Amino acid sequence: MAKSGGKVTIKKYANRRLYDTESSSYITLDRLAAMIREGREFEVRDAKSGDDITHQVLTQIIVDEESRGSTMLPVNFLRQLIGLYGGSMQGAVPAYLDAAMDAFKTNQNAMRDALTANPLADLAKRNMAMFEDATAALRPKVKATEPVGTQAAGGASEIEKLRAELAALQAKVEKLVG
Repeated sequence: MAKSGGKVTIKKYANRRLYDTESSSYITLDRLAAMIREGREFEVRDAKSGDDITHQVLTQIIVDEESRGSTMLPVNFLRQLIGLYGGSMQGAVPAYLDAAMDAFKTNQNAMRDALTANPLADLAKRNMAMFEDATAALRPKVKATEPVGTQAAGGASEIEKLRAELAALQAKVEKLVG
């Protein structure tokens, strides 16, 4: 069976070849790394014994990535990690690292969400709405019998000025938002 509980089963043979039971084809460690990046779940089993060897294969992927020059693990971290093997804290380290990576992923998603949102554009839109409300409140009331633009005390020229200013501000906001 190719999947067990939504996980793809990968079989590793004695000749070090990896067989994807879902696609019925041999794959590479690079393909496994790509599956991880795609969010695919898999387990790696020794083809002869049936033992779960996922941990060893994932460790090999990290070693391969690091040896290609894509170093992500600082030397100090590696030294500290190695120093924890065999110590009294060895049992607590996996749970701690899992929690730390979960927190990192949560923070990464929050940062991505914050960066994709455009708070300046939202602020500009709210300011424009408040400005429009304020100019509407300041406009002189027009009597039903008077045509627009014929208000007393030079209101027509002031309204035209305000409309021109409003149009200029709207153009600036559209440049900021767009």
